[in-house]
Amino acid sequence: MDPERRIVSEDVRMRGFRVRAELSEALALLRATAVALPAEAVPVTNCAGRVLADELLAPIDVPGFRRAAVDGYAIRGEDSFAASEHNPILLEVLGTSLPGRPCAAVVSEGFAVRITTGAPLPAGADAVLQAELARAHRRGDREVVELLGTVAPLRHIGEVGEDLARGRPVVPAGRLLRPQDAAVLASLGLADIPVLRRPRVQLLVTGDELVAPGITPGPWQIVDSNSVLLAALAARDGADVLPTLRARDGEAALTAGFNDLSEGPADVLLVAGATSVGLEDLMPQVLARAGTLEIHGIAVRPASPTGIGRLHDGRRVFLLPGNPVSCLCAYELLVGPWLRALGGRPRPWAFPHAARTLPLARKLSSKVGRADFVRMRVLADQAEPIATSGASNLSSTVIADGFTLVPADSEGAAPGDPVTVYLFDEPGGES
Repeated sequence: MDPERRIVSEDVRMRGFRVRAELSEALALLRATAVALPAEAVPVTNCAGRVLADELLAPIDVPGFRRAAVDGYAIRGEDSFAASEHNPILLEVLGTSLPGRPCAAVVSEGFAVRITTGAPLPAGADAVLQAELARAHRRGDREVVELLGTVAPLRHIGEVGEDLARGRPVVPAGRLLRPQDAAVLASLGLADIPVLRRPRVQLLVTGDELVAPGITPGPWQIVDSNSVLLAALAARDGADVLPTLRARDGEAALTAGFNDLSEGPADVLLVAGATSVGLEDLMPQVLARAGTLEIHGIAVRPASPTGIGRLHDGRRVFLLPGNPVSCLCAYELLVGPWLRALGGRPRPWAFPHAARTLPLARKLSSKVGRADFVRMRVLADQAEPIATSGASNLSSTVIADGFTLVPADSEGAAPGDPVTVYLFDEPGGES
């Protein structure tokens, strides 16, 4: 099926899902429509953690001058030949070269310049004798240095462009810039760096029973935890998270909340709640009127009610289940990859977690026809499924060390079988 052409119109309230899209179908839809956002320029001081938009070439040589690699004396290497502690060679010291303060003297036969690491090499010198192989003192009004060892020409100096040569590629396009990458770009004198724009994400939380984080719930109320969860996950995946919007239940309130969301500047719109099969789960209809509902219902436990669509202007909308574990599952499987793809992150469709393959401590049961997102603990080099399967039991994700994804064609695994656990606490190779 062409992922661009799947349109959903069925009202599943109080009926349930007759057909659910496979996880692979939902991912194919997203892959087919994912295009990285355009570039913007940011100060080099803020570019670490951003994705480089264009390959950068070195505009200058680094270093731009010959410099000392050790502390000592800048000399002509041949003037030290045959020098030793028992046969020191005497040179006259013309001055001192320091970082940013070169010595203007020209080193010729019989002369030296005191020099420190990183300082410009004076004209005429072609080597630096280490300080521990020299002994300085005064003779009348002259400063002299005794050479107690030898140094070959071109030793202990840094050549022009030794670190980076002008015109050489420095960092490839698509690199998620690391601190050392940013430092190298700064060393080239670059002020602004072209990076891909971060996707802007905004969340609409729905439900009469919800109160905002930080508020003590009253009777029949619960605290909204999904906004905290999703904001942190989106930030992990390189998104800029806009302030959370909230809407009460009911068609008018949900429509007004969704209109506020769609009128904002977000590139990706997330809605938590009102997407399942209850009487108040009207968000699929709201989205269908505002754009296109391409998928509603995915064969994944516990994120089955997830919906995917687009506004008329093409911006992607995800309808996420209100139950927190379902919300986490839907994000990890679908939203996270989409955000990473928009932001140009390397390997966006892979999980951004370190993975360990471990034997099962006990049986893992699943149902053929759906993928299972199973919370796992790692105990003594074994993987154990968390006993609870409740989609509202958020504490189970705190107990869990990670998760495993059981494919839709599997009935699970027996004790001792290997399973791959994606660890919550350990970031993997950039996804």
